[in-house]
Amino acid sequence: MDGFKPHSSHWGAFYGRHQGEALEIRPHPADPHPSPILGNLPAIAHSPARIRRPAVRRGWLEARPDNAGKRGSDGYVEVTWPEALDLVANELRRVHGEAGPQAIFGGSYGWSSAGRFHHAQSQIHRFLNVLGGYVRSVNTYSSGAAMVIIPHVLGPYDTLDRKSVTWDAIERSSELIVAFGGMAVKNTDVHGGGISRHVVRPALSGARARGARFVLVSPLKDDIATDLDADWLPVTPGTDVALMLAIAFVLVSEGRHNREFLDRYTTGYPRFEAYLLGREDGVEKSPQWAAGICGIAADTIVDLARSMANARTLITVSHSLQRADYGEQPVWTGIVLAAMLGQIGLDGGGFSYSLGALGNIGKSQLAVPLPTLKQFHNPVPDFIPVARIADMLLNPGEPFHYNGQALRYPDIRLVYWAGGNPFHHHQDLNRLRQAFKTPETIIVHETAWTSSARHADIVLPATTTLERDDIGAADRDPMMIAMKRLIEPVGEARDDYEIFADIAERLGKRGEFTENRSSHEWLAFLFETTRAALAAGGHPAPDFETFWEMGELQLPVKPDDGGPARAFRADPDANPLPTPSGKIEIFSETIESFGYDDCRGHPRWFEPNPTTRAAESRYPLYLVCNQPRSRLHSQLDYGDFSRSTKIDGREPVRINPADAAERGISDRDIVRLFNARGSCLAAAVISTDVKPGVMQLATGAWFEPDDADAEIAMCLHGNPNILTRDTGTSQLAQASTGQLTKVDVERFVGELPPVRILDGMTFIDK
Repeated sequence: MDGFKPHSSHWGAFYGRHQGEALEIRPHPADPHPSPILGNLPAIAHSPARIRRPAVRRGWLEARPDNAGKRGSDGYVEVTWPEALDLVANELRRVHGEAGPQAIFGGSYGWSSAGRFHHAQSQIHRFLNVLGGYVRSVNTYSSGAAMVIIPHVLGPYDTLDRKSVTWDAIERSSELIVAFGGMAVKNTDVHGGGISRHVVRPALSGARARGARFVLVSPLKDDIATDLDADWLPVTPGTDVALMLAIAFVLVSEGRHNREFLDRYTTGYPRFEAYLLGREDGVEKSPQWAAGICGIAADTIVDLARSMANARTLITVSHSLQRADYGEQPVWTGIVLAAMLGQIGLDGGGFSYSLGALGNIGKSQLAVPLPTLKQFHNPVPDFIPVARIADMLLNPGEPFHYNGQALRYPDIRLVYWAGGNPFHHHQDLNRLRQAFKTPETIIVHETAWTSSARHADIVLPATTTLERDDIGAADRDPMMIAMKRLIEPVGEARDDYEIFADIAERLGKRGEFTENRSSHEWLAFLFETTRAALAAGGHPAPDFETFWEMGELQLPVKPDDGGPARAFRADPDANPLPTPSGKIEIFSETIESFGYDDCRGHPRWFEPNPTTRAAESRYPLYLVCNQPRSRLHSQLDYGDFSRSTKIDGREPVRINPADAAERGISDRDIVRLFNARGSCLAAAVISTDVKPGVMQLATGAWFEPDDADAEIAMCLHGNPNILTRDTGTSQLAQASTGQLTKVDVERFVGELPPVRILDGMTFIDK
């Protein structure tokens, strides 16, 4: 193919070739809607933001570990690989000897590569387990509340709720799709492990052409494709539960709920109904009650409830809704509402969590397993919910609650991070900056000079996916890709596997970590898992070298039979749910037994926390901090496509015309968003697609403080997490609440400071 080689990314399969200074990218020819994020890839080969040699923070070299307060503002010294590896090995040896593996936190976030072997999260966890273990994190920033509540209500996360409704079923059978939080097509450009075909757009268009109706419940009009002609209900941010309860109230008061389904397939409904009708607390959750909370007219709520009862209705709840205070509640209430309609398990009906949030959710399941690198056993019992890292670092030994457990934060002396950028994912970045000044040592593997790298002591340059061979494969995607190296490693960058192997050798553990296999031998070894399953199922099963020469391999998928929900509906006795009752838990005795005041035994509306409400009363605007369309999280923010969406080098923030006019803000003005936690600069985009009283600023701009030594810094680039709150959803999940915050905004006046975070690093001589 004219020198083009196959490769894959989280935002799509593609072919690439590198000639001279140019890296040329072609989307996979079978992909009907390739992601424009592929346009960020060519910058990998030459960007000044890339880390080219190992580097060590000057203050750590001179006065470790007593110089931690300079993290984030200190200079760096480049060193040789042997020097850097010796420093890492010696620090691991020291901390193990003085405090044990329970003093080491192993951070990662899994999105650094679509490859099955060079998967940074697997590599670092395998490495630390070989050394004796580490303190781990559980769940994700994207879906932390759902990952805890769904197992109590339906069973294992990602089973009944995300493997029972397909895009094909929606296209052929759904009559009404009510999307709480939306189904933004930009989000379906991405899936962990890769996407060979982006099918969401044609599936939704096909459903619309057949006559399906879409209802969007979101403060952002473009949270669903514009050609679907969706009815837009511009809900007040954070109030979807009140709207859901009012819909449920109409169903009950008009006798439109499915009593037979509730009796046979659920448990605890009478207790929920008592709350719904006000018998429990004296407050009827009526449309009139909800209208004053969510901003949707009572008549509109009544009409929607009746439509939902009279159609094959699918309820979807997005990631975004559960990334807020009491985030467990919208997911749980959406499940209950679908159960009241009695359509769970019907073709194109029922409930689906996060449909439209990732590209492969809604596709058919694979019929064979995928290659997986074994991580070994972690003997350290300590863990934290992933979004509680700042709490852990700032409050060692302090108690916290999580999912029925009374735990304590471990005392972390060394943080080892590979594959992730916490200064993108985490909230209240000024607080995180202080938290990152507490460990004795922070080690990172990074590809570029992100803020995470700039807050580390030892920085090891890692290769990107383009600089190594791997196997690309993802759950629910039927194509396995031979990811062939497209460019030589930039500078002295090395694969994570090679880095860990050399450190393990210094600690006498190389054989255990590598099992005496090279990277290529690992690829062949891991491929055998899938090849053997293909052969056992009577499918074409080439050996690894043949697959590598072919470049890609089609994998069989299971039939679209309605999945676990259909089986449960057909025979709940033969196919019970893995919940205490074997049914959908509308009331959970387990959760009630925890005694939490912020997550009770059935879903309910919680008024905003009084302390939070008082603290944020001075800030009149909601800020929605959603995912960007120009990159995956913060990856490749230096890429051409990501840069093309900025205005004068800063992230765009969308503002309703009324809010802009009130503040004298014009289109493309540089503005300052602010609250008590900090501030950031961004470029105003005036838009009627944003509800009045709401602004929208995507996450992912690399954090650049105006004063690295200041306790409360301003981000010059437009990272909204300088403004978001670092608090858990509830004691149940302790998940991220980073989707929403309260702010104000003003035109920036004065000399505009430059944005330099994407320009790389200037080093200090030894």
